[in-house]
Amino acid sequence: MNYRYLLITLALFLPGALPQETRLGLAPLLEEARANNREILAAQKRLEAARQRPVQSSALPEPVLSLGYTSNGSPRPVAGLGAEPTSNAGVSVSQEFPFPGKRKLRGEIAGREAAAELEQYRSVERSVLSRLRQGYHRLHHGYAAIEILERNRDLLVRFIRIAEVRYAVGRAAQQDVLKAQTQLAILETRILKMDQDKQSAEAEVNTLLDRPPGSPLARPADIAPGELKVTLGDLYARARRDAPLLRREQRMIEGAELAVNLARKDFYPDYTVSAGYFNQGRLADMYQFRVDFRLPSWYWGKQRSAVAEKAAQLQEARRNYEAANQFLNFKLKDDYLAAQTSFRLMEMYSKTVVPQAALALESSIPGYETGAVDFLSLLTNFITVVEYELNYHEEMLNFHLALARLEERTGLAL
Repeated sequence: MNYRYLLITLALFLPGALPQETRLGLAPLLEEARANNREILAAQKRLEAARQRPVQSSALPEPVLSLGYTSNGSPRPVAGLGAEPTSNAGVSVSQEFPFPGKRKLRGEIAGREAAAELEQYRSVERSVLSRLRQGYHRLHHGYAAIEILERNRDLLVRFIRIAEVRYAVGRAAQQDVLKAQTQLAILETRILKMDQDKQSAEAEVNTLLDRPPGSPLARPADIAPGELKVTLGDLYARARRDAPLLRREQRMIEGAELAVNLARKDFYPDYTVSAGYFNQGRLADMYQFRVDFRLPSWYWGKQRSAVAEKAAQLQEARRNYEAANQFLNFKLKDDYLAAQTSFRLMEMYSKTVVPQAALALESSIPGYETGAVDFLSLLTNFITVVEYELNYHEEMLNFHLALARLEERTGLAL
């Protein structure tokens, strides 16, 4: 019997070695998510809403139009008009003006809030795309794992046939057949579990694309193992410059600084300018102009407390930035180490562990047929190959999941 198990195993690590049907690419899915994902669209609308606030915040209060009359001798309208000098009917307009500088500060604060909302939008977009990448890689892993299990299931069926033939002629124990059948049942259960994981990944991808969860998806394209070409220092530098989490906290600090300045401006009075015209019938028309000041008379309590409040909020924003920076640095290092470890394990599995295990299995097959190797050794070699092949693909999955998280936090295309 001619076995080429080693060649088949090594072919797993040579992209394009086997014929492929039309495969699902990642790039079109990312573009579709940008256009259709509801989380991204909702964040976009929140950003558009936030961008409308600076103009509103820096605008003047609405003017007040007053219509009225003053009567003498009777409450009826314009009683005594033309006879009494205090009877009149008129109109007045008043406009409140904040102390100079307040409107500008309010607009700038709203502008910083809109800038923070922009970073929140970028954070949501990156989060969705990262989850889509991870779902795509989990889907790829599901297909690869099922393919490994099904291929090895077919090989195990051949082992069962060999064991049955040897048992029929009295050269093998019945337990050899039973052990092989048990291992076959175990493989079947693992295939079912991986198929469930694959379907879950499909549902996740469809949901992120705003498709019905049961929409069919083609098999993902073959994925090269890849490598990590950046240093941890590069990731730290890029994150400090471009991470939406830090940029949002920085905008919050800027807004809090402006809020402190605005609170200090409240020590100065706002004022209202009003003008009116009053008709007095046969008497001369009357005109009015006045300026009313809102005096900050309780500055030792109200305004000082407001400044202290905004100063405390400014310190809070700075501490939030520092905490976010520390958290980001931890997550970057954690994912970087995970990617590094998975990459090294992939190299060990693909270059040493799997080929050697496959050679051991290949050499034990004819040995079992001739009786030189017992069935337990053959089965152990078989299980070892299956586990190491699955471990290789699990480490590839972990590697790409770590890269997706690093891309989300830094914006680097890894």
